Amino acid sequence: MSRAIPHPTSRTTLRSRALGTVRRARLIIVPTVVLTSVALTSVALTAPAGAAPADEGAAAASAEAGAGASVTWTISPATAEGPDPRVSLRHGIDPGTAATDHVAVTNFSPQAVTFDVYASDGTVTEDGAFDLVPPGEPQTDGSGSWIEIGAIENAAPRDGGGITLEIAPESTVVLPVTITVPGEATPGDHPAGIVAELAQSPDGEVQMVSRVGVRAHLRVTGDLAPTLEPVVDEIRWSPSWNPFAAGTLTVTYTVANTGNVRLGSGETVEQAGVLGTGRSSVAETHDEILPRQSVVTTVAPRTWPTFRTTGTLTVVPTTVGADEIPGDLPQAQVTYSAWTLPWSQLAAIVLLVGGLLLRRRVRRRRDLAVEARIKEAVEAATSTSSDRDEERARG
Repeated sequence: MSRAIPHPTSRTTLRSRALGTVRRARLIIVPTVVLTSVALTSVALTAPAGAAPADEGAAAASAEAGAGASVTWTISPATAEGPDPRVSLRHGIDPGTAATDHVAVTNFSPQAVTFDVYASDGTVTEDGAFDLVPPGEPQTDGSGSWIEIGAIENAAPRDGGGITLEIAPESTVVLPVTITVPGEATPGDHPAGIVAELAQSPDGEVQMVSRVGVRAHLRVTGDLAPTLEPVVDEIRWSPSWNPFAAGTLTVTYTVANTGNVRLGSGETVEQAGVLGTGRSSVAETHDEILPRQSVVTTVAPRTWPTFRTTGTLTVVPTTVGADEIPGDLPQAQVTYSAWTLPWSQLAAIVLLVGGLLLRRRVRRRRDLAVEARIKEAVEAATSTSSDRDEERARG
């Protein structure tokens, strides 16, 4: 089905890839936003006037196009009648069964546009944002293959899965979605999503691939195991050359989600020197760590050189969004230690002691020289007195 809808007032940038020469921006999974983009025939990327973010969380992406035509579209959760207020697709499904849903793809442009619509696995980028694995890259879980985009009139199968369809100007097309969970699927969260991508033209050496996606929260029923496992990977001591300043103990650690549900993470690194001296701490958070994935973090708390520093990394898991996880979320903790030798302080002590010894030696030599001159003067005076006494005795 299709229907006309009003033009949007906000726009946002999603992931882009230039074919041939790769240029990529993050794919933002926000179903209620739209994207403006144009096809590329050269490597140059330029932002047009007025492409600044319209509101918080929104940004604009554009590129120089041969024809200069602007394309704007979005994808969102829907019912069979059209887009609905949901922010994502959320289903709890038994192994070996299926669930149905819908997504709506809207073309806000004044011309007909062809789109590729397909599903992919979910992942979290290094900066903590949820993303969908691009075509041609290794999938993270395989749950994207559980999602089938239903066939509709005037749509053609897409290589690699999904469909390709042309949408009339200022129209919305609702697509049926079937999620089939294999019988051997493991319990827990299996992140995925559905992408609406501007179909690529075979003309031109380099083209921009722009995508907008809607997230699918898929949870296979069964026992849930919320588990985060921390590991300290590297510790590096960097003393300050100022003997009156603290140094830096750089700690790199990994927090792996070894359970089967997505979790947030609050991490605290606490450390102290010998006898509890020089205490310091630093805290970090991660909004989302997906099952079978991990995050690497580096912290550098100021540390006083107390010869030996011992620390503790504590990880406190948290639920994400509207997720429900029965029972307590177990904390995890790991300890570490490192030599934090006071090199600058030792050097300062050596210089101080050396300076005192040198000063003492110089003073001693000066005192000896004075004593020697006094002795010579006394001997000279004694010798003169003796000579005079002898002369008097002779006279």
